[in-house]
Amino acid sequence: MNADATVPQKSWFNRSLIASVLGPFLALGAVIVFFSIADFLKAGEDTFLTAQNFRTIAVSTATVAVAALGMTVVIIAGGIDLSVGTAIALSATVLAWGLKVDVGDVIHRDSLEKRSKEVSQLEPKLKRVTDDLLKSRSADEAADPQQATRKVELEAEEQRLQTELSASRSALRTCRFWTASVSVLLAVLTGCACGLFNGLLVSLLRVVPFIVTLGTMMIYLGLAKMIASETTVRPAMSSVPDWLQNFTSLLQKALWFGLPAGVWLTLLLALGLAGILRYSVFGRYVFALGSNESTARLCGIDVTRTKLLVYTFAGFFVGMAGLYQFSRLSVGNPTSGSGLELKIIAAVVIGGASLSGGRGSVLGTLSGAAIMAVITSGCTLLELKNPIQDIILGVIIIAAVFVDQLRQRRLAG
Repeated sequence: MNADATVPQKSWFNRSLIASVLGPFLALGAVIVFFSIADFLKAGEDTFLTAQNFRTIAVSTATVAVAALGMTVVIIAGGIDLSVGTAIALSATVLAWGLKVDVGDVIHRDSLEKRSKEVSQLEPKLKRVTDDLLKSRSADEAADPQQATRKVELEAEEQRLQTELSASRSALRTCRFWTASVSVLLAVLTGCACGLFNGLLVSLLRVVPFIVTLGTMMIYLGLAKMIASETTVRPAMSSVPDWLQNFTSLLQKALWFGLPAGVWLTLLLALGLAGILRYSVFGRYVFALGSNESTARLCGIDVTRTKLLVYTFAGFFVGMAGLYQFSRLSVGNPTSGSGLELKIIAAVVIGGASLSGGRGSVLGTLSGAAIMAVITSGCTLLELKNPIQDIILGVIIIAAVFVDQLRQRRLAG
């Protein structure tokens, strides 16, 4: 009798597992179909299912999804991070500050400002010499014998200026590379430091993550304001390399195989995280910790060390999200992350993760972020106001949590 009784429970568990993985993906398809039909009925043509609109949705999804990948790990481990929004703004502000002050000069020892000035001085000189050379070539050398000598001198001067300008441009590109590389590294390390600090407070003080990260949310906001001197950090566009400007750009020249580089990087990060959660010992520890912390400790898992790794690992994705944030805004705004944590947590919850811990998936998180981006885009095309969009998202979040609670009760029963 007992053996027979276990069959339906296992069957339910398998169906629940499949639903938690594929459910958000199917929901995404349903939302796309709904807005496509609604847009067609309203406009008389399908402007929703266009390549340009899907690129816009992909960029919006990538910006939220990068940070949501880290949040997925935290929630699976039974934690939460309310500071993720201000931590992203802090990382973006550090990146903007690094570009503005030419922090790469510390390593490269070659001033970006100096090289930029050289290029700006050589370009007009070369233009004047080129114009004089064209006039000299069109002049009648027989009427003025000195024109031949003048032409030779101008050609030599043009060659010299071209060589100097080429060298200065090459040095300028190198300076920009170092400045951007060091600044990006600082931004990512800032995110990791925020995650490590959260992990230390949660694991050592043994305070509820909700309260800890609520406090650190304000700390990171204050730090960002201090770095920015309570204003917006605006680096000169000449100090921002092309790849960073085009990272999330929808311009045709910025697309790789139809999508911006930032979208492809998000997919690569998602694949890497899925592999870690599925095949690594760390991934098994994360799920074990979220399922039952006491049992995990009895099984020999170092809970403190695992929590530190979880929050630091999530901080890496926060730093990467700061890169996306700066690429979209081109400035470092300390308050740009306010409220962003709600969208990030919502993406994970809509994606089927349990706030009780122990369950979540990368595919679900990507689907959850995409669902929110599709709803925003669809509502915009249907000319629905922002309050309506917020209400729709709120209803979806409540429904996702309600379904999760039903699943938990069914498994417990």
